[in-house]
Amino acid sequence: MSAAAATTASAGLVGDREIAITRDFDAPRELVFEAFTDARHLAQWWGPRGFTTTTSEMDVRPGGVWRFVMHGPDGRDYVNEISYLEVVRPERLVYRQAGDAHTITFHVTVALEAAGSGTRMTWRATFASPKDRDFVVARYGAVDGMTETVARLEEHLARAAAAPKEFVVSREFDAPRDLVWKAWTENERLRQWWGPKGFTMLSCTNDLRPGGVFHYGMKAPNGSTMWGRWVYREVAPPERLVFLSSFSNERGEAVRAPFSADWPLEIHSTVTLSERGGRTTVTLRGFAHGATEAERRMFESFFGSMQQGWAGTLDQLGEFLAQIR
Repeated sequence: MSAAAATTASAGLVGDREIAITRDFDAPRELVFEAFTDARHLAQWWGPRGFTTTTSEMDVRPGGVWRFVMHGPDGRDYVNEISYLEVVRPERLVYRQAGDAHTITFHVTVALEAAGSGTRMTWRATFASPKDRDFVVARYGAVDGMTETVARLEEHLARAAAAPKEFVVSREFDAPRDLVWKAWTENERLRQWWGPKGFTMLSCTNDLRPGGVFHYGMKAPNGSTMWGRWVYREVAPPERLVFLSSFSNERGEAVRAPFSADWPLEIHSTVTLSERGGRTTVTLRGFAHGATEAERRMFESFFGSMQQGWAGTLDQLGEFLAQIR
């Protein structure tokens, strides 16, 4: 589906209790679903024009909640809470939303249908009574607001589709976040688990600060050596690490990958740690930093093998955490 094929649609009243809109997007369904379920995406488009959104909590699963504040162009803050009832990736979201000051609660279904290479979205809000529906239409301009919100979503999807694709891997560990953070950031702990399965750490130094470098050398099962480095951009304990990762030489200088001249020189990597019930979920995201089109294509073509490689590395982290608890 081309951009020219996108359907221009406005939100409308359906029956006496609903507001609904259908829109075709020139974006894959996975991306549209992610735009509805990732706070980083939602901050870029949620709400009518002039609004911004700040998320305080987001847990996208049945029984989970998204708590957020919408900041209006008039300076007023609108407190909202969404409770997820059904999450079927990448097809369907069902949730209950409590509006500003919880004066009105309504039921929402977002259905995503594959349409060629694009996505057809139907977004439907159902209210408890005609009076409630008419109140949000009159008080908050809900019909125009939904139309503007979907227009912003369409613009955001166009930008996101053109952006570098991210590699994402996630794993939950039976360990508290503080301990997992130490495993990722303390030199003596890193040397006990970091790296591909079967590799042996030869040397590592870690200067944990923005601008600092984690530099390491490893011996492969075939006897060859490999060096790598992270250059830290953000260190926010115990929640977040941001760094540029690359192959390196023994002096710590970034070098091209030994297997391809088209591999990006640097990968922008973000590691986030979130804790729930004493268990910690580690999520790593990475994209080709400052890359040419050929380098981006090469990086994205390796996502499958990177998943396998990271599975082995995270297995080793799990084993290490189990030993030191």
